[in-house]
Amino acid sequence: MLVYPSSIDLSSRTLRYLTGHLTVRRGEIRTRWRRPTAGRQALLALAHLRCGDTYARLAAGFGVGIATVYRYIREAVEVLAALAPTLAEAMNIARTKAFVILDGTLLPIDRIAADTPYYSGNHKRHGMNVQVLTDPFGRLLWASPALPGSTHDLTAARTHGILEALAEAGLKCWADKAHQDAGGSIRVPFRGRRLKRWQRRHNSTHAKIRCLGEQAMATLKGWRLLRKLRCSANRITAIVQAVLVLHHASA
Repeated sequence: MLVYPSSIDLSSRTLRYLTGHLTVRRGEIRTRWRRPTAGRQALLALAHLRCGDTYARLAAGFGVGIATVYRYIREAVEVLAALAPTLAEAMNIARTKAFVILDGTLLPIDRIAADTPYYSGNHKRHGMNVQVLTDPFGRLLWASPALPGSTHDLTAARTHGILEALAEAGLKCWADKAHQDAGGSIRVPFRGRRLKRWQRRHNSTHAKIRCLGEQAMATLKGWRLLRKLRCSANRITAIVQAVLVLHHASA
């Protein structure tokens, strides 16, 4: 098998961050000697999350078995996911901001037509619904647990308690049309074809503010694994949380 050098568009600070937490993890579980060091395990996990490299490709590149790759990546994801901020913690940070932006995204998954709960009629594909909160500059603050793709954005926001948390914090929030009827301090654009001039102006201003949330989505999907997830749907929440933690570590 041919092997070639590659690169990951992440800073060495991200590698050191993950290596440090994996070293602590190995000390906590009193693991026996492993062939790859914590640094090599961190590099392997980053290659999978950032570049979307498959287990087979990573096994060949790092000189270990496919089962070992799976075990190391799963361990790294669990370590990172445990560090992800909760919604309450995100609200404490958001209180210092003028407002927040709420948006939902669909993470594509590898499913067949029979998996109806995962099919999004809006996007015409299978996936998982994730709600994201960003600050006024489009920086990621929090990502929700993943729900089946058929879940409406407003239903997802209510399920995760986002609307109640925003109301308790007294925060203004800009969201898209999918969050219509959310009430409270949620600002959404007007719907309809025959809008008055002032309503069109409102929608234009609203779009300029909310587009920063779209930039955050692009940042999230810069981690290429999230562009097409082929793992169990039960693991996607942990993967999203791990990516969020690494994003904050590299910022």
